[in-house]
Amino acid sequence: MCGIVGIADFAARPIDEAVVSRMCGRLSHRGPDAQGIRCFPRDNAGSSPPATAALGHRRLSIIDVAGGHQPIANEDGTIWTVLNGEIYNFQVLRGELERQGHRFATRSDTEVIVHLYEEYGEEFVTRLEGMFALALWDERAHRLILARDRVGKKPLLYAEVGPRVLFASEFQALLVDPAIPRDIDPEALDYYLDYLAIPAPFSIYRGIRKLPPAHLLIRDPSGMRLQRYWSLPYEPKWDMDQAEAMERVRELLEAAVRKRLVSEVPLGAFLSGGVDSSVVVALMSQMLGERVKTFSIGFDDERYNELPYAQRIAEQFGCDHHAFVVQPSAISILPTLIEHFGEPFADSSAIPTYYLAQLTRQHVTVALNGDGGDEAFAGYGRHLANRLAESWQRSPRLVREPANWMSRQLLPDLGDSRAWPSRLRRFVDASALSRPDRYRRWSGLFSGELKAALVGRADGLSTDHGLVEQLFGEVGSLNAVDAALAVDTAFYLPSDLLVKMDIMTMANSLEARSPFLDHHLMEFVARLPNHWKLRHLTAKYLLKRAFAGQIPRAILHRRKSGFAVPLGRWLRTELRGFLCDHLLSSRIAHRGLLRQTAVTELVNRHLHGRSDYTHHLWSLLMLELWYRRFIESS
Repeated sequence: MCGIVGIADFAARPIDEAVVSRMCGRLSHRGPDAQGIRCFPRDNAGSSPPATAALGHRRLSIIDVAGGHQPIANEDGTIWTVLNGEIYNFQVLRGELERQGHRFATRSDTEVIVHLYEEYGEEFVTRLEGMFALALWDERAHRLILARDRVGKKPLLYAEVGPRVLFASEFQALLVDPAIPRDIDPEALDYYLDYLAIPAPFSIYRGIRKLPPAHLLIRDPSGMRLQRYWSLPYEPKWDMDQAEAMERVRELLEAAVRKRLVSEVPLGAFLSGGVDSSVVVALMSQMLGERVKTFSIGFDDERYNELPYAQRIAEQFGCDHHAFVVQPSAISILPTLIEHFGEPFADSSAIPTYYLAQLTRQHVTVALNGDGGDEAFAGYGRHLANRLAESWQRSPRLVREPANWMSRQLLPDLGDSRAWPSRLRRFVDASALSRPDRYRRWSGLFSGELKAALVGRADGLSTDHGLVEQLFGEVGSLNAVDAALAVDTAFYLPSDLLVKMDIMTMANSLEARSPFLDHHLMEFVARLPNHWKLRHLTAKYLLKRAFAGQIPRAILHRRKSGFAVPLGRWLRTELRGFLCDHLLSSRIAHRGLLRQTAVTELVNRHLHGRSDYTHHLWSLLMLELWYRRFIESS
């Protein structure tokens, strides 16, 4: 796991190696073990080249600790690459390439990339299995290639400044170059207010884009193009019985975990006590010849403490378990969050994720986790809600409309978004909507009315959400559950969950690996009948059946609680003064992006208990803190 940076100039202007070094320096947390830089052409004597370039790398040594330094080249030094991530099938690829006559100088996984490119050109990326963001410079063709893994586990940002392309793993590295404008993209701000995070290809900066998952960016003297190389198929459905499907799920998960155990440094696992992390730990305990090191954190608020469940799994599998009870200081950790995310990011579970990564890194360098299980096997409440909503839409209108009216009249607004009347009311309000509008209502944050008041326009910031509409359009033939899973996998997973896990673990120089995001497993599960994913009211039905003999029933069927902190209590107690100081005199509002009267109304209604605006205020606070750090301070 590492950090990568680089510059390619297609006007052949000289590249200042000191700038590349400073970019690398901003990623030292991603790669504390070594730094490498290579500039092209190496010798500027003679005729002027059509392009100049530089690649930079910060290394966290995991595989071939002694010899895998980057950038790394092919035999004649005409193709160079830098990699952030891990290629899990590199040993198989290396064997195939050696039989085809390629010669290797290291034992690292990175070196297979340059030889695959020699052999297969731009199709090389389809042969890679793993999590990766990479850059490749073809000196002969003067071609820069950027690539990101299928699901978007590793980040990659880029900016075009005239004929120059710059890229980096994180914003703080890219923004070393003052030529990159920091103008705010209003469409990105719109997505942020709705979904707590900003999806690719957008970023909060108009001049910086995110390379979408499963895409290549190719830039050469003829111009730039983006090229998609993979998508997750949900059809045709498999023709097999349930027992065969369960066996195949077990086989694929075992293979996914085994691939992710390759490491020359200490390795362990996050253990929340939920289904997904418990399955990963169960499989690791079968494969390792030693006790699995597992890590959990809890809080002094029992509503947010999952330590007893994690402890039960750890005892069952004889783990070397490390459980920590933390009393997080939100005020002290906020500058760290803002600095590393580099743009507004309001998923508050970043706080426990950071603490878990920080404590885990004291013992191991690599940690497996359960990310991706919910998006594959239908683990969220909204997956069931989508199925129920479409069934309700098919009911007779004479029954449906009076029932909807009665529900709205009888269900109270308790000011608590987690209370069952509030949940039921949200379901009723959204049940008649289209799929994209339901997704926005259940997954989003600010309603259209709140957002319109906040920005002072009747239509909010924009009239539609192109990405969400487009994604649902692409899966229009799928049933309600599969369509929701497809959009979660393409939108929510890479925009929020994977960003949070990557940034918070790498802030602590810890590598996170996710077996449930193995693309072979994902491709198999996607094509399962949806009633094997969500059966009646049972989420993750087939996964639970497949591991019923290994994971205790109390763990398999306990209510999903998520990874959260007592944010609402903080905003009314220890963060109250901090919140008021920043939002009641918002600098963003003074700059005209938001209306101060609307912000003040949200603060007052929440602090006096009239409404629950916990996550709304947190998102505005993160936006304000980002603005002060990255816009005003620049």
